[in-house]
Amino acid sequence: MFKNIYTTLKKPPLYEKSAVAFWDDQYISKQMLKAHLDPDFEGASRKLSFINQSTAWISKLLPPTDYPSLLDVGCGPGIYAERFVKAGYQVTGIDFSRRSINYAKESAANQGLDIAYNCQDYLKLDLNADFDVVTMIYCDYGALSTADRGNLLSRVYQSLRPGGRFLLDVFSMAAYDRFEEKQTWDFCLADGFWRQDAYLALSGFYRYAPNVTLEEICIVSEKELVPYYLWTTYFTAETLSKEAASAGFKVLNVFGDMAGNPGTDESQTLAILLEK
Repeated sequence: MFKNIYTTLKKPPLYEKSAVAFWDDQYISKQMLKAHLDPDFEGASRKLSFINQSTAWISKLLPPTDYPSLLDVGCGPGIYAERFVKAGYQVTGIDFSRRSINYAKESAANQGLDIAYNCQDYLKLDLNADFDVVTMIYCDYGALSTADRGNLLSRVYQSLRPGGRFLLDVFSMAAYDRFEEKQTWDFCLADGFWRQDAYLALSGFYRYAPNVTLEEICIVSEKELVPYYLWTTYFTAETLSKEAASAGFKVLNVFGDMAGNPGTDESQTLAILLEK
């Protein structure tokens, strides 16, 4: 067992993927949904106050009168999508978590909101539609490998009408500089985030030069030894713009965050507005 743990906790190759799709795991997805819906927690969705500020800014930046159809990529339980449809957009949401999509559909139905939700891997995005706006919010883009980011950019580009806009955010190099390499452990007797039964979580936080980090969580129990990999790629305005331009996009503007605040050297995020 100790040898297996040691082997599992070794730094994996850059962008190695988890063997298990934990975001759609029956138990873990339940905990993730709770985190998404907590208005004061910023580990899954942003705090509700910022979400409201963000959707108000996006509605002014890209008014639904000029950009009526909107695709929310990685929509989760529909927190942004519901606000977008209330602002006047025709909204489609896509996410790979069945639990989140089911919750989003039920919530929209209960409120009488007309939102088209799709449970689909956005790396296989193929909705046969020309959207006016595509959003990808809370730095999901940086969780992807270089190849997957290129794939996503291509698919979003094909999903937009000519002149359509793509708005996304990422973590900045200021956030990378604050990242601390360390190893931690946590023992949970029951009803933890990762498992319902008792488990030990061994976590490693690693830098991959020059702009990538990994949070590796290894779940150890009587029955299993399972590692999960949470990758983050960090960007400057220049590197993000270059990557988007390589997919054919025109860079219109760069902001400090998804509420339109100007960026500074201390800003932990960047938001970029692209045009097809």
